[in-house]
Amino acid sequence: MGIFSDRQKIISYCLKIIIIVSAVVGIYLSANAGRGFFMGGSRTFMYFTTQSNIVMAIISAAGIYFVRREKHIMWIWNIVKFVATVSITLTGVVFCTLLAPLLGEHAWSLHNILTHVVVPVASVIDFFVIAKSTRISHRDAFLVIIPPLLYVIYAGIGYARGWEFADGRNYPYFFLNWGSPAGAFGFADELPYMGTMWWIFVLLIFLIMVGRFYLAIADFLRKKNLKERNLKEKNSDE
Repeated sequence: MGIFSDRQKIISYCLKIIIIVSAVVGIYLSANAGRGFFMGGSRTFMYFTTQSNIVMAIISAAGIYFVRREKHIMWIWNIVKFVATVSITLTGVVFCTLLAPLLGEHAWSLHNILTHVVVPVASVIDFFVIAKSTRISHRDAFLVIIPPLLYVIYAGIGYARGWEFADGRNYPYFFLNWGSPAGAFGFADELPYMGTMWWIFVLLIFLIMVGRFYLAIADFLRKKNLKERNLKEKNSDE
């Protein structure tokens, strides 16, 4: 019996295609939207959203190859997929809860929906579809903070060097604005309300919690799947 059932393969293939197509189309539309739009123009590639979408599309393309091979998937690919899935979750949650309310009616453009909603949702579902037949150690949950931390460093360098993430703005998101009234560790009565370091701490804790939660669900699904497979093998032997 193969690692993946035919149903798993079909569902996973469909989800991966949705991820790849949505990421490519969403990024293309963002790059051609013009600099007047949020993450528009060539500067879209400076944002965590676009970068995480590109990574997820590449991982999905590699995943199609691994699933089709019907061989044991390399553990490193499982880890990378897990970490990328949590990162793209952050992309969706931050946009829907923090950024969309600020953007108002301009938030729900097609490219924003594709890169901030469709890709994250499809990625999370696909992770659990595949997780039924793979295993990731819970100690690896802390690896999910690596991509966001790397981006914080990248954005910090951009802030210090005066890179323009948008016209007249040397930071990508309001919570990474080191020059806000709240500064690094302070608090304010206006956006971003608390200092950049506080935002980073909160988001990192959120990432770790999501990572552990995803692994707990994955463990449950894997054990359930293993029990069902053993039962089928036992019945077939009889």
